[in-house]
Parts: sequence; structure tokens; C-alpha cells
Amino acid sequence: MTELVTVQIKDHIADVRLNRPEKMNALSIPMFEAITATGKELAENKAIRAVVLSGEGRGFCAGLDLANMTDPDFSADPFGAGRGGFYPNFYQLPAYVWKKLPVPVICALHGVAYGGGFQIAMGADIRIAHPGARLSVMEIKWGLIPDMSASQTLRDLVRIDVAKELTFTGRVVEADEALQLGLVTCINDNPREAALEMAAAIARRNPNAISYSKYLFDATWHGDEYAGLRAEERLQAKVIKSANQIEAVMSEMEGRPANYAVRELSTFDDIALG
Repeated sequence: MTELVTVQIKDHIADVRLNRPEKMNALSIPMFEAITATGKELAENKAIRAVVLSGEGRGFCAGLDLANMTDPDFSADPFGAGRGGFYPNFYQLPAYVWKKLPVPVICALHGVAYGGGFQIAMGADIRIAHPGARLSVMEIKWGLIPDMSASQTLRDLVRIDVAKELTFTGRVVEADEALQLGLVTCINDNPREAALEMAAAIARRNPNAISYSKYLFDATWHGDEYAGLRAEERLQAKVIKSANQIEAVMSEMEGRPANYAVRELSTFDDIALG
């Protein structure tokens, strides 16, 4: 059986590819499981410093596989069979697992990113899109609301009226407009290669500082000013004068590649600010 998600690890970078090209990487129940399992496995690998997430074939991900509707468990009770009642739940995890991964996740988008595929992309830290990429919240087409964590990820990227308009209409957004709205970070003719190049640049930096930086922004972006400043101070206290921070300074001064120890975190739950 073909792997639904492939992973190649080289130079501290995990190259993750959705691998159901014959179905435009549509999200079957096994696909949900494979994506989540991949994210969790990468979190445990402390040698990884960055992730590039992309899709095989003609597009990133076309969204929910409508064949799921014929799954007896899904059609009878989609939140049954241990798929709901905890958060993030079974359907939210394939998108939210990337947000919680303690390393930067760069999503390379080409073709379509519709529905669940759109929400998986929103769970990444950075999105690089091909000029021909097309994005859509899409769920309203099937009479649904977005339920793969968009309520928590889209709010970080666009104004609330924009999020509502995209959700209410389900319209398709071309790459240029997606950039203007803030759905994607930049546009590149070869998004996967650009993402790998960016990941390589990140991987050359102190992995603990990168992890704590991601946590700092995600944990405080919607918080109050005092809590954010307090977290900034306490996280910096964990980084400054550490072995990896000293190595960052010495490698810069000596003009050589840094030789960092593996990152400290496998999950942001490991962070204790005291």
C-alpha cells in the first residue's frame, strides 16, 4: 500500500508530502490518521529543526474525500468512534498538529487548497504559494462550517470580516488575492524549492531560540500586554547563556557553521514559565 504521507529527513529538515495524488490528496479517514501521526512523530524527533509541508500531484489538497460520506461510522455519527469530545479532535488534529509542532512549518501550495486542505495550510507558520494556486474555505458548499481548526488559525491571518466573507461564500481565492488578504506569505514559481531553501536557513539557527520564538508569538498574540512581556522575558532567560546560544555567538564570530545540540522541546507543553 502506498504511504499516504511521505517523509524525508535531511540536514534537520523534514520534507513532508501528502501522497494521494490520484485523489488530489483528498482527506479520507486514513488520510486524517496518517497526517496526524506524521505530525506527532516529527514532534518527538528533536533533531528536526524545520518542516516543509506540500502535496504530490496536481494540487496541495482538494479537501474532504466525499467517499467518507459512505463510511457507516462517519455518516451515522462523524464525532463518534472516538473522533470527538476532546480538543483538538480527530478532524482538527491534521491541521492543528502543525501549529503545535515546536519547529517552524512552511507550507508549499500549488494547485488547489480547498476546505480541509485550506485549513491544513492555515495551521502552518508560513505559506508559499505558486502563482496558480487557488484557495477556498469551501465547507459552505456542502452546508457545513469549517471544523478543522480554522476558528483558531484564520483569526491570526485576516480580519474577522474577511474570515466571515470567505466562510459565508466559499468562493475561490487566487494566489494574488490570497497574498493581499494575508492567507499566504509570498508567491513563488517553485514554492516547494523556496520552502526548502527557507527551511535550510532556519535550520542553521539556534533550534531552541526558534522553538521559543514560535511559542512566544502563538501563546501571546491574543493575550494581554503584561502576559506577553512576561513570557518574552522568561523565555529569553531560558535561551540566553545556554550552550546553543553561546554556540550561535561563537560560530558567527568565527565565521563557521554552528554545531547545535538538539532542540529541547518535543511539545510546547514542555514549557514552564514559572
